[in-house]
Amino acid sequence: MFLESKNLRAAILLSLPFAAWGQSSTPIYLANPSFEGSPGAGIEIPGWYNCGPAHETPPDLQPGFFKVLTAPRHGNTYLGLVVRQTGTWESVGQRLSQPLEINQCYEFSMDFRRDTSYVSPLAGSGIPVKFTTPARVIVWGGNGYCHKGEVLYQSSVIIHPRWLTYGCRLSPKKGTWSHIIIEAYYGSQDPFNPTLPLHTNGNVLIDNATPIKSVPCAPDKMPPAKKKPETPPIGAKGPKPTPKAVPVEPVKTAPVVAETFKNPKRGKSYRLDVYFKANEYTFDLGSSEKSLEDLYNMLKNNSEISVEIGGHTNNLLHPYEAKALELSTKRAKSVADWLISKGVSADRVQYKGYGWKKPVEPNTTPEGRKRNQRVEVTILTYGG
Repeated sequence: MFLESKNLRAAILLSLPFAAWGQSSTPIYLANPSFEGSPGAGIEIPGWYNCGPAHETPPDLQPGFFKVLTAPRHGNTYLGLVVRQTGTWESVGQRLSQPLEINQCYEFSMDFRRDTSYVSPLAGSGIPVKFTTPARVIVWGGNGYCHKGEVLYQSSVIIHPRWLTYGCRLSPKKGTWSHIIIEAYYGSQDPFNPTLPLHTNGNVLIDNATPIKSVPCAPDKMPPAKKKPETPPIGAKGPKPTPKAVPVEPVKTAPVVAETFKNPKRGKSYRLDVYFKANEYTFDLGSSEKSLEDLYNMLKNNSEISVEIGGHTNNLLHPYEAKALELSTKRAKSVADWLISKGVSADRVQYKGYGWKKPVEPNTTPEGRKRNQRVEVTILTYGG
């Protein structure tokens, strides 16, 4: 009996690492990720818990209320969140099917847009006012409904009135979180982006959340540098010289070239031939102009297309992740600004820096690092 019990305990202990591994690689499926239900103003959203102030109305399930009429991105309804000049905002939360582990990385996406017709009466006055100021989306991790333990993601300010897909990367640093909160917050003079007056009436609409998937956190590590042997002083007995290595002819690799914008479709990415000096974010127009003009002409001739400009670095800035994100973001922004200066509407162009987190090849060779340091354009919408 004792032997059987001992063997059972051993079997359980041996199985734990494999069970843990299986959990970390299993996608986290959100309850009601597309915010489906009967449309209504100030209602409880199926599968989600209202995390707004108790004295304010809950979020909306659109379309059909407050002059919000745009069709959903997915399904029949979508979530409407507002921020108010009274200093309050709306948010919803839910318990996850498995926790977001500390020091692990995850990704999922949601579709956002701003409604330019949103009108609602002010509480207490009944006077209708516009709620059209751009806001942003914040994702919190916590250990209870509406518990805000850590900001895991913050979007850029949502200015565009069409649906665009945003990739959300979650990297818990302060704890392991069993719940998430999706929150609207001021896009202006808030702690994240002080650009416009604080406490304004605005909105953000949210649809089509995907499962949360575990992804690698760190870049490929660089091979250790080989130290040159020190030259011994004259007359000193040094180590025996090592035989010279047989020279090896370097491998010729295909040049890195941009793709042409043929057969654009939603989700397709193209590499741009845009050139920057080391650690700089102003591109050289002379060597970059052809690729940029090709992109501009594609957008000019296809007014229904919107894009994301993505900046990527290799891992030479490791372990300075913030610096890599800053540099890649500024490089992506410089391309977006150029397109806007040429007349492309700002709501058709967004930009994002990814640092070293999306390599296309290992960072262990000069060729791999060259291909990883790039600017890409991704088709976000095509056909409306």
